[in-house]
Amino acid sequence: MCRIYTVQLFVAMVVLLRPSVVNSFQPLFVSDGNSTTHRHITQTAILRKTAEVCRDIAASEGREFSLTIDDTLSVSQVQMACSSDNSSSILSTVNFHTSIATMFFSNAIVDVVYALSEEHHFDDETFKGGRDVITTGVSAVKASVKDENYIAGRWTLGQVCHTLQDFYSHSNWVELGNNAPYNSLIKPDQTLTNLAGVDVQTCRNCNGNNCKNNILPDVLQQGLLTSGYFNIFSSKKPTGKCSHGGSLDRTSKRDPVGGINKDKVGSSHGFLHKDAANLAVDATVELLEDIRIAVGDVPFLRLMGLSQSSVLCFVIDTTGSMSDGIAEAKRVSFEIIDSKRGTPQEPSAYILVPFNDPGVGPLTLTTNADIFKERINRLTASGGGDIPELCLSGLQLALTAAPSSSEIFVFTDAPAKDAHLKSTVTALIESSKSEVTFMLTGVLSSRRRRRSSQGVITRALGQSDAQLYRDLAQASGGQSIEVTKADLSMATSVIEDSLASAVVTIFQAVVNPGRNNNFTFTVDDLTQNLTAYVTGDSSLSFKLTSSTGVSQASNETSGPLASITTAGNLRRLRIRTDNETGIWQFSVTSDSPYSVKITGQSSVDFIYNIVEEHGGAHGDFSLKESRPLSGGNATLMVTMTGSNTVTVTDVSLLDDSGPTQVNGSIQACYNFKLCN
Repeated sequence: MCRIYTVQLFVAMVVLLRPSVVNSFQPLFVSDGNSTTHRHITQTAILRKTAEVCRDIAASEGREFSLTIDDTLSVSQVQMACSSDNSSSILSTVNFHTSIATMFFSNAIVDVVYALSEEHHFDDETFKGGRDVITTGVSAVKASVKDENYIAGRWTLGQVCHTLQDFYSHSNWVELGNNAPYNSLIKPDQTLTNLAGVDVQTCRNCNGNNCKNNILPDVLQQGLLTSGYFNIFSSKKPTGKCSHGGSLDRTSKRDPVGGINKDKVGSSHGFLHKDAANLAVDATVELLEDIRIAVGDVPFLRLMGLSQSSVLCFVIDTTGSMSDGIAEAKRVSFEIIDSKRGTPQEPSAYILVPFNDPGVGPLTLTTNADIFKERINRLTASGGGDIPELCLSGLQLALTAAPSSSEIFVFTDAPAKDAHLKSTVTALIESSKSEVTFMLTGVLSSRRRRRSSQGVITRALGQSDAQLYRDLAQASGGQSIEVTKADLSMATSVIEDSLASAVVTIFQAVVNPGRNNNFTFTVDDLTQNLTAYVTGDSSLSFKLTSSTGVSQASNETSGPLASITTAGNLRRLRIRTDNETGIWQFSVTSDSPYSVKITGQSSVDFIYNIVEEHGGAHGDFSLKESRPLSGGNATLMVTMTGSNTVTVTDVSLLDDSGPTQVNGSIQACYNFKLCN
């Protein structure tokens, strides 16, 4: 189950609203409460086909599959039914939700980027051009899956679905009495037949606002396929041709006046809107089946984003002094692979980016654990000398390859030679919503640079060098863990923690400059297996207090509330909640910078996207990929997952570099419809 909210925030931003020509099913939301959107059509089809694939896999393995497959499926229902270990009480749908969101956002962007393209909307009787858009796109999706580039595959697939779905709203396929999809649209080797010629008149004037009978009887009797003409600049169209219709379509004001589109219930042929939408769902299912047959069941499910685990992503310094770090990365990755292989917690993909100077890469991106093992096993520490390395270049490459909301772990003991990439990397972190955790070895406790016996400055990390990594970790919601090489194996437990299922961040704070603080966080009955991470220097102390008043100090390694381990600047607390729900307190005493992060396992989580309202007759939203500029309003679309009872009461934006907090007003949206 999920609930969707739009949140209006005034964040000292100027949101540049670009007029959009929406001449299709509504992209994301509708205001009339009755019409169906591209979003709903796309998600319904994905859930149906994903469930069918999981049903077939279960049958081949002799497992039961009891889910009824219809158009009312929820993300949670399909995720649970597809889980080979559906007895688990902690199930996350975030990856599945995020992947589906990628596809319906890329679907919606067609109305912005290709607003005036006849081929992308099957306007102006461009059936061959529209079919080419679909078949070329499907080929690209299949190639992306073959290359295991599922991100690109989802983005292309969403756009292809938009064009396919528009056919049923913009053509007269429904009016011709067809109750099944036109499968020639996804088969490039089939001929498109019975197309109305350029000289064939297809429509007559509507009777006022009544356009039910404006398609000429001869066209219907002969089964000729036509679509409406659309133009926002000119009223010209071939003699006797149908128009799309609507306030933006100037051709609809010229004889024959009116239109035939079925984009909404209130459109010219809105009386057939539901029929067109249902056919669009069936056609999208058919297209997904074509992809599934070509790529196979498991790759298809990966394309849909059906995974309980995140990727395992390492960015590793391979210079001469990093032999211990490389060995530890190998150890922890092999341990994760061997212990989780074949389980729901097996990483959904593996990414490896080595860096040195002057080299970065090559990038390894694979779903095959054995390939990843072989590639990481090849790494050796060599070269580099006593100079900074291209750490941010390596991180930049990983961020461009990793799926949204990935966790990336960087191993290095050197300053970044490419510190000028900080802004670029920060922008990638923001757009991908990925967390970056740095495993730093050899950080100097003072600002002095260490010198060798020959007087050469060594590659050890000074405080200013480490601060760059701390800033990036803070911007991403990750951590900067600073340990000796001997203690590195104790710190990498955070990597295994992150790969557990349904991990959510309950609380996080970075305090710089240091000061004493009393933080509170809430534990509910849906949250299990809490872990707290505290980074700071050795003078830091803290006290954890449960909702019932029981306390434990930082000097108690094993107490009534937690077991505490220390590695370098990291204290890791495995918290024993014992069903003590309510408000807990974490008190920190320190005059040096520190961070506190508390995670747990819960089926309840959320995803968010910055969206942009666009003008035009329909007024909807599309994904805003760039950062809004200063001076006005911004809108977030927040999707709650894992519960049908959770309600959002407040949403705030926090500045990661300071105490600034911005609150917003909330508008709930159910069943893909924008509530007034």
